Amino acid sequence: MRRKNPLIFYAAALAVVFGFVTTAPLLLAGRKNAPSRFNNKSGEDGALPYAGLISDGAGNLYGTTTSGGAYGGGTVFQLVPKNDTWTENILYSFCRVNGCPDGGGPYAALIFDEDGNLYGTTSEGGPYNLGAVFRLAPENGTWTETVLHGFDRKDGAYPAVGLIFDAAGNLYGTTARGGASGKTCAEGKGCGTVFELTPGASGAWTETVLHSFNDDGKDGNIPNGLIFDAAGNLYGTTWYGGRGSCDDEIGHGCGTVFELTPGASGAWTETILHSFNRKDGYNPAAALVFDAVGNLYGVTNHGGALGKGTVFQLSRSAGGTWTETLLHSFQNDGKDGFFPYGTLIFDMNGNLYGTTSEGSPDGDTCGGLPGCGTVFQLVYSANGKWREKVLHGFNGSDGLYPVAGPIFGADGALYGTAAYGGNVKQCSGNGCGTVFRLAPGTNGNWAEKVLHKFSFD
Repeated sequence: MRRKNPLIFYAAALAVVFGFVTTAPLLLAGRKNAPSRFNNKSGEDGALPYAGLISDGAGNLYGTTTSGGAYGGGTVFQLVPKNDTWTENILYSFCRVNGCPDGGGPYAALIFDEDGNLYGTTSEGGPYNLGAVFRLAPENGTWTETVLHGFDRKDGAYPAVGLIFDAAGNLYGTTARGGASGKTCAEGKGCGTVFELTPGASGAWTETVLHSFNDDGKDGNIPNGLIFDAAGNLYGTTWYGGRGSCDDEIGHGCGTVFELTPGASGAWTETILHSFNRKDGYNPAAALVFDAVGNLYGVTNHGGALGKGTVFQLSRSAGGTWTETLLHSFQNDGKDGFFPYGTLIFDMNGNLYGTTSEGSPDGDTCGGLPGCGTVFQLVYSANGKWREKVLHGFNGSDGLYPVAGPIFGADGALYGTAAYGGNVKQCSGNGCGTVFRLAPGTNGNWAEKVLHKFSFD
């Protein structure tokens, strides 16, 4: 299926293209702050978990939903294991009306600080209704939200991906839109920013824009998540931008891989490491990951040999240039998956794991589409080739459209989310999403268990 819609941010693309409803009914219009909610009651559950998961030392899982909750604007949730069952707690419910100061519609995964506080972004709401960075602090069994920054377009707009910390406790992230001029990039009002938030002695956080992508998008357009290298340089991808055009209607580039290098004066210099073309992939959809020797790995949502997405590697030469290698192009029949979105992860043996939003070895299991999505593994062989294996194909009742990468648990199992699926009688007949576990077996197969089906009407 060809995707024609220009994206405000890539995480919402599925809703635009497939016509899914991403906004649940507003339950309490006008509520500015949502209280913490524990032991979820019927009707207050979240819906549409686009983001991946994180875990704490006790094995509890944490994530976000972009809709649902007590006020319809999404949730922060916790899943607690006990005796092979999982109990969901709603830690916070966001509202969804213009002017919600606490934010709304979180699409991104969370991160912890050393004190156990959670940090994340919302794609809307905040002081200017253009998104916010928030913190959730645990205290006496409840969680208190604080908005650390609200975007005003000149410093960014619509943050849709997660944050990272540096060693000093500063936060870094990207916004899908906004920037110095707040204009252009196909009338999206800015091509996006990379920002830093620095904590002050008074508890206030100061934002600095490290980079605003150019109005023409040639250096990138709609940035994804970030990672650091050991020297303190930042690396990321952009959904559009770069040389050439991958959309005749809009004139966008095919996406980029970029590096931001800090200078002595405090300014950061951007370098484009790679501009994609249709043959080597386009629309890189997630943050990158390093291997032990400094190679970068990522996915493109489209392109490759058959246009269904790729897994790629970028290797740096002695001269400082980067060479791209395609490790896998997803096939036209969808048996090995279509359209990967999520960030890849490595296991201890150097194998890669990821998800595709469509496709399945079983073929048409999702109402005319070639499968509901997959979890896949790429295994490196001695001849320098990578072999793909589909670990699980979703069928709708156990998940639909997994758009975030999985994580490993302490038990060696993979844990992740599917943005839709589960109880298909809810959320406009698509299901409100699931949390799943994939456990490796002795025979090389992986056994799936659904830990939670979101339920919101």
